Parts: sequence; structure tokens; C-alpha cells
Amino acid sequence: MGFESVIGLEIHAQLKTKTKIFCNCSAMFGAESNTHTCPVCLGMPGTLPVLNRKVVDFAIKMALATNCNIREVNRFARKNYFYPDLPKGYQISQFELPIAEHGYVLIDINGIKKKIGLTRIHMEEDAGKLIHDQFRPVSCVDFNRTGVPLIEIVSEPDLRSAEEAGIYLRQLRSVVRYLDICDGNLEEGSFRCDANVSIRSEGSKKLGTRTELKNLNSFKHVEKAIEYEIRRQESILAECGTIIQETRLWDHANGRSAPMRGKEDAHDYRYFPDPDLLPLVIDDKWIQSVKETLPELSDDKKARFIDQYALSLYDADVLTADKNIAEFFENCLKIFPKPKLVSNWIMGPLMEILNSEKRTLSDISVSPGDFGRLLKFIDQDIISAGIAKTVFLEMVKTGDAPGDIIDKKGLVQVTDESEIEGLVNEILNNNKKEVEAYKAGKTKLMGFFVGQVMKATSGKANPKIVNQILKKKL
Repeated sequence: MGFESVIGLEIHAQLKTKTKIFCNCSAMFGAESNTHTCPVCLGMPGTLPVLNRKVVDFAIKMALATNCNIREVNRFARKNYFYPDLPKGYQISQFELPIAEHGYVLIDINGIKKKIGLTRIHMEEDAGKLIHDQFRPVSCVDFNRTGVPLIEIVSEPDLRSAEEAGIYLRQLRSVVRYLDICDGNLEEGSFRCDANVSIRSEGSKKLGTRTELKNLNSFKHVEKAIEYEIRRQESILAECGTIIQETRLWDHANGRSAPMRGKEDAHDYRYFPDPDLLPLVIDDKWIQSVKETLPELSDDKKARFIDQYALSLYDADVLTADKNIAEFFENCLKIFPKPKLVSNWIMGPLMEILNSEKRTLSDISVSPGDFGRLLKFIDQDIISAGIAKTVFLEMVKTGDAPGDIIDKKGLVQVTDESEIEGLVNEILNNNKKEVEAYKAGKTKLMGFFVGQVMKATSGKANPKIVNQILKKKL
């Protein structure tokens, strides 16, 4: 009998607030260790937490964007456990009364929409960070992250493969980035994922024993870790073994997981309502005020791009995957209103630069206006597409406007037909052997002749005119 995998993800999204959830300390990433701390986030005796309203606004945004029911009355609880990076000896979280429940997101699996249920969304504070000395048996703790606000998004066990889990994770990352409540950076830990994986016999409704996978800091690691865990559990059951409920740590360097600790249940944390924080009441007026700030999300934007700009599903999908890319595209259209050409250049030269150099749009100094003007120069036959790529690389390097680069480097396209015809005659006379071969049927030599003309003009000859004259002469 075959097995079916059952997967649920727990995602922690660090919220983009200026200050922490219960104090005024900065929540900024990357500061010197233990400089963003105070008596409240360090859990000093006699201190009291005060809830950051912006954290609630962001949690409501996420709840609305994922079709959740928002609780009118919700409250914070203490999750008790001892770990060196937890100065109070407990984490302030939410348990029996979370802010939102019973939502869903839609993911696209090979053109088919699948609904993935959300069990809950709750607010909580982050713990500190342990830094292990690689030369001595010593660990240091940085409390800067202690008290940084998080929302935890817990899915139903509706995912059935590592591929589906990756698609779902990317979809949620897109949502938090469109809402501008989290930067979605997996490498820095501001968007973290734990995966609960179990398997069961095909056709069975009973859930198997699950294991939790941690240390998943990239989409690739999430998918590989889940695939490994499915194979590991299948091999155990195939040999009549028993799956142990535990937390396992993913070792991406060796492509395997290892036991970390026994998996705790809720009662192990001895949750109880936090006596220092009153129940949180969220009325319809508050929800409506947040709803009015919601942006157009990626799925809606994708549908609009297809309808308004006649783009293919693939193009619209790529352009709307990142909110900044989508905005860049529409701002380019204000200068150069030809959607398909703009789309091709964004998905081509622009994304090649971003991907190869691991940069984002904010890292390069090319504005949508200059990008649109560059495409306008191509459309007006002032420069060729090949020259335009050279100009674009110079724009990325210097931040100069395309017109200035074209003038400074003398890159204006040669469109004088008599000048090009003279060059063609010269090249055909110098390559009589290739001319005879072309006439004998080797028509692929056309590329050779075009290349010779482009080489003679340093790539500045108009390719359309070159092709027309060559065909006529040959």
C-alpha cells in the first residue's frame, strides 16, 4: 500500500514596526548586540508590558488578507519554558483566544486552485538569539531580538507535497510583503518556517505521528527537508518501525535531519492568561479602519494585469510576485505605454542583473522613468536592442540617464541606408565563398553576414535595415 504525506506549516513573520511589541526599544535588525534592550524586554522585576497598537493593526491586516475570522475579544498568555535566550522564563504569546482563526489562502498547483486552511493567526514576542562560539564550548546571548513583534500563521494539514508547501510559503511571503507588514527575509530570520510532517496509508483519514522540522531558512531548504522527512518516515513504516513524535533540526550542508528534542504539547508549556495584559477588544470600527488601508494584493493585481495590459498568465505571474517589481512595471508604462515590451525587458535584462548579483530594485539606481525612456529609444530606432543592453548596464553601474550615456558614448544607431549598403557590398565582396554557399542553399549563413555588418559598425547598424539590404543583395 502506498503512503500519503500530510504537511502543515507554522510561519513566524517578524512585523515591520519601529519598536518592539511591549516596550519602546528599537526593533531594527543588525544593531550591535544588546544595545536595543530595556528593563521591560529584559524582564526586570517590577516592569510592565504595554501593547504596541501598530502590532495589532498589522495582525488585523494579515487576518483580512487571508479571509480569517477576527475575534472581538482575544488575549495574551504566558508560554512557560526555560531557555537562555528567554530572560523572563516565559514568552508572551496567545493561546486559547488568538486574534484570528479559520482563514484560508488559495495556491495555484499547475493551473488548479487549491484552498489551504489557516487554523489561526496569533501575536507574540520573539526570543533572543544565541551565538555559539566555534572555538570554545561557550554560547553568548544577544537580547536585541527579545520582544520584537511576530505573528504566527498556522496552517491546517492541507498540504500534500514539498512542492505544495513551497508554493504556499511563497504565497504567504508575497502577502506579507504586499501588505508591507514584514520584509519576508528568510536569510535574516524575519520570515521563518517550521514544517510538521506525517504520512499515512493512502485513503486513510487518520493522521500519522508527526515530526517538526526546524532551521528552514530558504524555500529550497523547506522543500528539501520535507522531501527528506517523507522518505525517512516511509522507510521506517516500510520496515514496520514506529515514528517518534519529535522536533528535528535540518542540516542543509549534509542534506539530512537529526533529532533535536522530544516534541512538546501545549500542556508542557503551562499556558495561562498573562495577568499584566488586559483582554484585547477589537470592534468593527477598528477592523474597518484597517480594511480601508489594504492594498491590491498579488492575485488581484495579476488578474488586472492580464485584463488591462493583455499580458500572458506567465508574464503577469512573474511581474506580480514582487510588489516592487509590479510597481516598477506600472511606473514604466507612464513613460512608455507598451506593456509587452516593458514586461520583456523587466523579465529579461533587469531580472538577470537582480538575480545574478543578488540585488533588489532598491539596490540599483535605475528609475522607472529612465527605464521607460531607454525602451523609447529602441522603439524610435535611435538605438538597437543590443546597444540598449549595453546602455542599461551602464545605467546600473553609474545611475546616469540613458540619453546621456548614448550621447557620451556615441551609440546612436546607424540608419542611413546608403552607408549600410556600402558596408554590405564590401562584406559580400570580401566573402565570396560564403556568398556562393548561401546561394547553394546554406541560408543559415545569413547570420554570419549580419554579424559582419554589426561588427563593422560596432553594433550600431539598424538590424532591420541590414537584413533587408542583405536579402536584396544575396
